Amino acid sequence: MIIFFAFFLRLINIHQSLWLDEATTARVVQQYNYLEIVKNFSPFDFHPPLYYLFMKFWTSIFGYSEISLRMPSVIFSLISGWIIFLIGKKIKDEKIGFWASLFFLFNPLIIYYSQEARMYMMATMFLMSGLYWLIKFKNSKFNIKNLLLANLFFSLAFLTFYGSIFFIVSILLYFFLSKEWKNFLISLFIILYLSFIIYPLLNKQLINAKLSLMEVKNWSLVLGKAHLKNVMLIPIKFSIGRIDFYPKWLYYLISGVWTLFVFSLLFNNLKLKIKNLKLKILLLYLLIFPLILGFIASFITPLLQYFRFLYLVPILAILLSFAGDLNKKILFFGFLSFSLIYLIVPQFHREDWKNLSYYLDQNQIKEVFIISSSADPLLYYNKKIKINDLRKICQEINSYNKNQAYILPYSAEIYGLNYENCLAKKFKIFKEKSFRQLKLNEYQISNEIK
Repeated sequence: MIIFFAFFLRLINIHQSLWLDEATTARVVQQYNYLEIVKNFSPFDFHPPLYYLFMKFWTSIFGYSEISLRMPSVIFSLISGWIIFLIGKKIKDEKIGFWASLFFLFNPLIIYYSQEARMYMMATMFLMSGLYWLIKFKNSKFNIKNLLLANLFFSLAFLTFYGSIFFIVSILLYFFLSKEWKNFLISLFIILYLSFIIYPLLNKQLINAKLSLMEVKNWSLVLGKAHLKNVMLIPIKFSIGRIDFYPKWLYYLISGVWTLFVFSLLFNNLKLKIKNLKLKILLLYLLIFPLILGFIASFITPLLQYFRFLYLVPILAILLSFAGDLNKKILFFGFLSFSLIYLIVPQFHREDWKNLSYYLDQNQIKEVFIISSSADPLLYYNKKIKINDLRKICQEINSYNKNQAYILPYSAEIYGLNYENCLAKKFKIFKEKSFRQLKLNEYQISNEIK
């Protein structure tokens, strides 16, 4: 019944507009075959290819609609909820498994990414599957088959999302610090073998990532530098989801109080009633140590964004399931409330490329200026629209012979692009139209220039 209700909840507004990264997923599976995804697309992406290969297979059967593209994430999240129930049951009993799955399935951040056509829920499912077999291994007098199954799922997670490495390395370090040498060596061999296989692709991706950081002025801000704001956002988003609103003081008050309540319950439960002390230590360790590793790695390459650690929400859910009965009911009510606010209130939904495209079509606007690498959502909804690269506006504006120019400044700030100065030589802004996190600026020939 819980999984059915969770499934129904995820269908609310699942047809909302795709945003940039989701539209990239759609473009990849539409334009490339299986081999081309690995050879032609992946070297210029920042993720391993397994998710795209799966989505290529899925969309070849179910098509490319918003619902079809997002349904795998819905399914992966529900499977993850079932696995978390099994983990809770294995750790203590069915009651713990029940509440753990409840806190995961209705967590507002999980609800959001359950509706996203990206790899994060797939990676979470694999990591939780690996954790289940690892705990079963720890409880079964070290049955080697369970350890191999755990490492198989950890490997699949790494091939889905590179950010999984922080969780996997944490497992390796746990074996090392616990002096479980046999388990450490077996797991280390599997990870090294996997790394050897994927290294040629990963090396190309790292080279291209460094070039992107040099070419795109503010790209590191998007990826997530190691600073206090990004650290603080992790517990807040784990507790309240993707909701953000004005006035800011009210947002900080509500999100701060709720986050303090959630994590105060977590730390009050440090004396967990688990017979196996090693499992207790393992859970606490797996919640904290991947974040520490990610923070350290962010000094080398920026990656400290909360959604890259989405796979830690299940660990949080399991630990919260040991709270008192009243507190558990308050937690569930709070998570469900924030989830419903996101699902029902359109202002918290993704960028509205769908209505933007509809507006362009209705007003017979045939071409726009936009950063070409950010145009995937627009082309998903309107394949006939002509894309002029906004980065070339200074070179093209003198030869542009039309009285109007339509500018989509989306991502221009990330590129550090000052397009307004070039436009001012010939145009002045006439009208601005907003489409939820998107702006369409209409420029017309300046009367002074005429």
